[in-house]
Amino acid sequence: MSLSTLSFDIASIKAAYASGVSVRAVVAEAQRRCASDTNHAFIHRLTDAEIEPFIARLDGVDPASLPLYGVPFALKDNIDLAHIPTTAGCPEFAYTPGESAFLIQQLLAAGAVPLGKTNLDQFATGLNGTRSPYGACQNAFNPEFVSGGSSSGSAVSVAKGWVSFSLGTDTAGSGRVPASFNNLIGLKPSIGLLSGSGVVPACRSVDTVSIMALTAADAQAVLAVAAAYDDADAFSRKAEPFGVDFSAGPFRFGVPRPQDLNFFGNDAAIALFAQSIERLHALGGTAVEVDLTPFLEAARLLYEGPWVAERYVAIKDFIEAQPEAVFPPVRTIIEGGKAKTAADAFAASYKLKALKRVCDAVWKDIDCLLTPTAGTIYRIADMQADPIRLNSNLGYYTNFMNLLDYAAVAVPAGFQASGDAQGLPWGVTLAAPAFKDVPLLRLADRFHRAQAALSLGATTAKLADTPAINSTELPKGSPTAGTVKVAVCGAHLSGLPLNWQLTQRGARLLGAVQSAPEYKFYALAGGPVQRPGMVRVAEGGAAIDMEVWELPAEHFGSFVDGIPAPLGIGKVRLADGSWVSGFVCEALGAEGGTDITALSSWRVWLAKQA
Repeated sequence: MSLSTLSFDIASIKAAYASGVSVRAVVAEAQRRCASDTNHAFIHRLTDAEIEPFIARLDGVDPASLPLYGVPFALKDNIDLAHIPTTAGCPEFAYTPGESAFLIQQLLAAGAVPLGKTNLDQFATGLNGTRSPYGACQNAFNPEFVSGGSSSGSAVSVAKGWVSFSLGTDTAGSGRVPASFNNLIGLKPSIGLLSGSGVVPACRSVDTVSIMALTAADAQAVLAVAAAYDDADAFSRKAEPFGVDFSAGPFRFGVPRPQDLNFFGNDAAIALFAQSIERLHALGGTAVEVDLTPFLEAARLLYEGPWVAERYVAIKDFIEAQPEAVFPPVRTIIEGGKAKTAADAFAASYKLKALKRVCDAVWKDIDCLLTPTAGTIYRIADMQADPIRLNSNLGYYTNFMNLLDYAAVAVPAGFQASGDAQGLPWGVTLAAPAFKDVPLLRLADRFHRAQAALSLGATTAKLADTPAINSTELPKGSPTAGTVKVAVCGAHLSGLPLNWQLTQRGARLLGAVQSAPEYKFYALAGGPVQRPGMVRVAEGGAAIDMEVWELPAEHFGSFVDGIPAPLGIGKVRLADGSWVSGFVCEALGAEGGTDITALSSWRVWLAKQA
């Protein structure tokens, strides 16, 4: 096997180890690739001596026993790696931590090998990647263009194929924008799902570590390892069940109204967004127009409101002592936080609470939201000439996500066919409520793979040669669905009078089925809502038409509690031999009802009555 042409997606790395390639050989190849960095992606590349302890701990270990065995990765230089300086993009601020950040400890225990600390917009303040004394980070495809930020080097190091995945941070889009500009998957997990212990904060209450990867499957594998609850982090949250998985379709996706879209003069991006909508249609989605106004109003609070004071609090002592050490645009933003008052903070928190109530109402009508990740991209020279305005443009679709507590995945959507940025990648973002990370990644994977010819990052490796996410399994450690399948046969069928009792609880139709041919079917006496009853019998039964719905487990109890006698929930045998929870009827309760077994369908019986 030629390591120089090895794709660094995780599946290819695992295949190399299974064939007998050593960790040292793969890491040496990764180091060789990282050494070619002319994009200002790295602040510190680990030396042989610094990497050796991470390799040595894998000696004699079965590669199949660790989920990230020997997988090379990079981390943004505001995340602690033991005994390696953390600069946050400011050499005067640098310190050397005695231990790694909590989530880095999880990755190391899973076998991952760190290669270096990556460049960033100083103190994670910016979305463009030019605000660093270590050099403006250059786009992986064209060095004249911005890489996106603030997790700039993290994106470029993956896109170039130097490492398998990287960690960034994301407060206002810092993990999603660089992913979009470099043809990557960029997961902004639900806030608190990844620990912030050992991470230099920007806005601590809305920060999250982000994951950049070549594929959604790789991002999911990293999430499964990194998403561990941290008692020491006051903002850490235990993963909640993600509920109904809308990713396989049919699903409803929100699209901003035309008047809410802004591409900042980039016609090529307009075309790519239109194609993205059609691609989701082809995957089983139905577009629902969404008023983005309250989302954009919430977004303005992040920099125009008191949350900027969190940036000041994060480095208060340092910026007061050495203001000249802070990049001018960064200093302007952070020092603006000094003027914010407690009254400002309370007023804005009340406003955000009200806006969130309005924005959250959209999830009653859609499963996920589709937006551009960034409307356009800029040349480095243009960004440096107009750093505040152009940077603000990049955050148009990203600034509201964390304030509103949503999960989001940036996913490649193609390459720009015309204009100043012709040939550069462009991406969209899929968003949903907190803890919907897994369904988002699954849908992102389907969306990504619908573009079969796409390359991985800026490499020559092809997406088509990598495995898709297994939609029937989750990596060990992943958040779980927490759902119950329920088979219905009567008034709860789609379109019938009691179906709202399912849909109001967030249930999703999985499909039409038939029971095994061993049930008697009765139209029960009483009302006002007419109901049928299924009674399992030894002989004389038939296969009954049913629907299977997926219901969040947290709502299953209230659903069952509302079922009147003689009906109840038991186990129903389906035609394929499987068993599922479903409506059953007491034999005694069927007395006095009309035997409609020969019809095998409640809808057919209703039609005959009409």
